[in-house]
Amino acid sequence: MAILPRTSLSLFFFFSFSLYRVSSQPERASFPPRGWNSYDSFCWIVSEEDFLQSAEIISHRLKPYGYEYAVVDYLWYRRDVPGASTDSRGFDVIDGWGRLIPDPVRWPSSKGGFTEIAKKVHGMGLKFGIHIMRGLSRQAYDANTPILDTTKGGAYEESGRRWRAKDIGIKERSCAWMPHGFMSVNTKLGAGRAFLRSLYEQYAEWGVDFVKHDCVFGDDLDVDEITFVSEVLQKLDRPMLYSLSPGTSASPTIAKDISGLVNMYRVTGDDWDTWGDVAAHFDVARDFAAANKIGAKGLLGRSWPDLDMLPLGWLTDPGSNRGPYRMCNLNLDEQKTQMTLWAMVRSPLMFGGDVRKLDETTYSLITNPFVLEINSFSMNNMEFPYVTGTKGSIHKTMALSQLSRKCLKEVVSRTRFLGLTSCNNPKVNGWLVEALDDLDQICWKENVRSHEPLCLYKRKPLLASDEQLIYNQGELHLLASDGMEFCLDASSRQKRTSKELKSSSFSPCRSDANQMWELNNNGSLISSYSGLCATVNSIDAKVGNSGVRSWIATGRKGEIYVALFNLNSVKTVISAKTSDMAKVLPGRNFNGTSCHGREVWSGKDFGKIEDLISMEVEVHGCALFVVNCR
Repeated sequence: MAILPRTSLSLFFFFSFSLYRVSSQPERASFPPRGWNSYDSFCWIVSEEDFLQSAEIISHRLKPYGYEYAVVDYLWYRRDVPGASTDSRGFDVIDGWGRLIPDPVRWPSSKGGFTEIAKKVHGMGLKFGIHIMRGLSRQAYDANTPILDTTKGGAYEESGRRWRAKDIGIKERSCAWMPHGFMSVNTKLGAGRAFLRSLYEQYAEWGVDFVKHDCVFGDDLDVDEITFVSEVLQKLDRPMLYSLSPGTSASPTIAKDISGLVNMYRVTGDDWDTWGDVAAHFDVARDFAAANKIGAKGLLGRSWPDLDMLPLGWLTDPGSNRGPYRMCNLNLDEQKTQMTLWAMVRSPLMFGGDVRKLDETTYSLITNPFVLEINSFSMNNMEFPYVTGTKGSIHKTMALSQLSRKCLKEVVSRTRFLGLTSCNNPKVNGWLVEALDDLDQICWKENVRSHEPLCLYKRKPLLASDEQLIYNQGELHLLASDGMEFCLDASSRQKRTSKELKSSSFSPCRSDANQMWELNNNGSLISSYSGLCATVNSIDAKVGNSGVRSWIATGRKGEIYVALFNLNSVKTVISAKTSDMAKVLPGRNFNGTSCHGREVWSGKDFGKIEDLISMEVEVHGCALFVVNCR
């Protein structure tokens, strides 16, 4: 196989990428979006100076590789003063209509909006993006601001009265992990729809090209708001990519009715620079690929499951009030694993490190032309189960395809966890009431081997004297045990990382929607917060798992990409037979064919491959093969 030098291949990729974009202008998100986001390096305190310096560097160093979006992440409207933090109350800047505007101290050229910033970013040849939260800010609710009717140019009036923020805000549906910041808007009201419409029309006037909509998906699902925002974006004159975040507990079932309304959507909690976070992406990536969600129909184009930003290079900490100060905690092999998985899954690539201190090692990772080619143009992307892992002795090799038979003889431990999924899933109808002397229990019907059924105590919500019950009479609090004042949350009170996906959340009992549940006659347990249904899932921990994973995809010229991942804590020889590739690539016959392969990260040319692709892979590392067969 002829391999182009890195410089030539980079230019080839750039021109191919540019031609692809020109030919696909009418379609939005024709390929996985790519850019830079401020969150991993600045958290919420990024300033105009920081952002424009970063954008300038991106335009010169990363734009040639397709990184075209410069995105300001959350709380750009919050004043950076003593007492302000990620969930503080009363520090946000709003206009007279209750709409958030940039903090003028951090963004001195904003003048009530991002128009000047967007012009500067566009002048660099980039596209400008912002992060937004669900619905209405608590600041606007407390101020009870009027609602702008953009169709008439004044305050929204209906039924003979002027509507205000407290008429449309649903305080009981505050964002679970930012309860002092934002709440849902009642989209069934004309005033609620008018408020949301005024937001996105304003973003279009500012010159925004990309919106990252937070606390509306996964455990925090708000189908009504997503649907209406998508409708508004379709009608705007300015094209705007629509992204959802985060994706805690997201599944293909939850995404079924959402993916067609957006252009990208997170499928995990926040990804940070720990091996546990990286490893947590393998199962969810497999599931979304198997459900044919990669590059499926989206908002006026395509949509892409998003594995989250790339926390590489110079970073800060989650929830921090400080800027970048430390290097990524992942070692180089783990970083290569992350880049390779993100590419094979065709996840959007949003770099999160401080580009002002972009080191050559990180730069070479995020601009590797083979990786970017796979990310943009590969097809038939899926997990490849026909691999073996050898640790120490070949006699310990075990094919993943044989695991299901072998585990019958293994010791199996099962961990159960509460999860959320679409109520259209028939597996949710598994809850039953068990009457007790005092509090009744709601129990999951499945009795997992020797385990007792998983049960929760139920009771009517206890409200303070000044509160009113706004819920249906059948709605309940669910407690972990009798006598304790900790109730089940539909969404965690704290932002979760990817490795924390499967932990149930209990917190002191409150009267908000996040802790309200309703048991239906069909046995489904519905969250009043998200409209999703509770289910109990089990994880099998099998002794003897070979700890290896693999992905496969095909390229534009018939090449085959095979990625081998070592999740073990020891070096492992990972192998795959070329004849097995026909099992997942219909129409490809590898019998009697001559294959040649090269491994991307080492640069090693393996020459002719008879029947076996094999390589010793470092701890938490990977191998990425480009295979050509004739």
